[in-house]
Amino acid sequence: MTALSRAQCAWRAVEDRWRSCPPAARETSRIMVLVALLALGTLIVYVTGGTRYAYPYLMLIPVLLAGAWYTWRGSLLVALMAGLLMAAIPLSVASGETQAALNWVIRLCLYLAIGAFAGCLFERLRQSHLKAERASRTDPRAGLPNEIALEAELSRLLKAPQRLDGRSTGVILIRIEDVSEIMEALGADACDDLVLAINRRLVRLGPNLLGCYRVSGAELALLLWPVGLDELNRIAARVVELGEDNLLALGVPLRAQLVLGSALHKSCDDTPGGLVREARIAMLAATEKQRSHCHFQSAFARRGVQNIKLIARVRRSLARGEFELHYQPKLRLADGRVTGYEGLIRWRDEQGNLIPPGLFMPKVENTTLIAPVTRFVAAEACRFAMSQEKRVSINFSVRNLMDDALLEELGEHVRQSGMEPSRLEVEITESALVHDLFAAKRALERIRSCGIRVSIDDFGTGFSSFEYLRHLPLTGLKIDRAFVEGLEHDRRARKLMACLIDVGHALDLEVTAEGVETQEQHRLLREMGCDRAQGFLYAKALPAEEVLAWHRERERPSHNQVSALSCRGAPSE
Repeated sequence: MTALSRAQCAWRAVEDRWRSCPPAARETSRIMVLVALLALGTLIVYVTGGTRYAYPYLMLIPVLLAGAWYTWRGSLLVALMAGLLMAAIPLSVASGETQAALNWVIRLCLYLAIGAFAGCLFERLRQSHLKAERASRTDPRAGLPNEIALEAELSRLLKAPQRLDGRSTGVILIRIEDVSEIMEALGADACDDLVLAINRRLVRLGPNLLGCYRVSGAELALLLWPVGLDELNRIAARVVELGEDNLLALGVPLRAQLVLGSALHKSCDDTPGGLVREARIAMLAATEKQRSHCHFQSAFARRGVQNIKLIARVRRSLARGEFELHYQPKLRLADGRVTGYEGLIRWRDEQGNLIPPGLFMPKVENTTLIAPVTRFVAAEACRFAMSQEKRVSINFSVRNLMDDALLEELGEHVRQSGMEPSRLEVEITESALVHDLFAAKRALERIRSCGIRVSIDDFGTGFSSFEYLRHLPLTGLKIDRAFVEGLEHDRRARKLMACLIDVGHALDLEVTAEGVETQEQHRLLREMGCDRAQGFLYAKALPAEEVLAWHRERERPSHNQVSALSCRGAPSE
């Protein structure tokens, strides 16, 4: 650290200590400093021989300092005192020669003029500083206090002594979930107007509400004091109800979808930024859990940190070869023979333990990391398909469908490998089609133009209408495991399954049922005419060598293809 940096740090420490002093102590200290400077200046002028010399100008130091502290009023007062003190000192102390009246009057007028100018200048500077500070603490579009103002007020409250009743400071973070739709339809001004409309409703929450702050375009923060956990939850419930009412924005009645996260001050180690961060973590947890409100729990933060660290390792782990593909067999129900496999990604850490896909894939799918991960999956699937002449299916996310470079690479990879394109199948979830059906259709047409098969995954859990099936270039659909569960016990489930199978066959699609776990489910699906099935009844997802060994064992003539079917292990997806 340089000498300048050390000096700056020391000065900031002095400023912080000065601001922490009580106001009365600060005022007393300032007055004492001004009096001391006036006395010291008078003494210097007297000791140096009188007002004949230039030392009287030292009296301008307290004049200027008073202007800085008390603006023009203070500087004029100190200037008057300095002029009178100088008038009392003779022109020459040694000879006792007194000053001419004109002499000290001119000096007094000079002190007053300089004091008035300096005081006005400092007043302008102070007003400019206050204006800039107010602007820095105010949202420019809505005029509400912003996050800087929130943290300043939180800092003040967190320093206050704890209450005996256990109630403390609470923060509720509110996000308008459908703000993008509102902005797209009505513009940014409608969003600002909506925020103000919500703010007008929020002020009715009661005396516990200290303020409403706009911390981002779509987020508001409520500062509450004093509150307990039960009060905080009740207030959050009332805020959620506000979103159910119509709110006017630019004269248009709107219904805002609000998601809330809350946090409560509990420890003396809490900081303003930390409390807001906890509220935001709780809000994100509410979004993930599809709830209107979540209160902060330490488990949310631990899981978030672990996920961040895990995702940060993905690209490095790809380069190190820590990812691998496991394959779950798909059987033809008509004769029980294996017709293909689904390639499922697995991550084996440095200790050789498998990291469950549920811990990293949902996050990876929402980032650009999904592209290199999907490239790895496609390359591995093609190599496996070349080695055993069976169809292999892989999963595509929404980002994959919209990635033109990835689609081009997929077709090029299939062409260069020399494999039959139809031995590779891409599975797309119904939810991936919701975002942009037209763009999804174009992407699927590009995939089909390469000869690659396309299937809808988790069929029946996405769109409420099957109309889209007529317009997409599909070759198959996979019925979600939710429709297979309880198939042997529920007559209505069997009717629904039969209907879904008929829908697929009516469109000339190959129908696959996933999640088959019992012999009875296997039998019922075969009787209903389902084409293929996969599930733990046959085998779980296995590494390439193990699944090929399983296949060889199954193809042995002595093997009973149906009655000897057994479940292989616990779910691993």
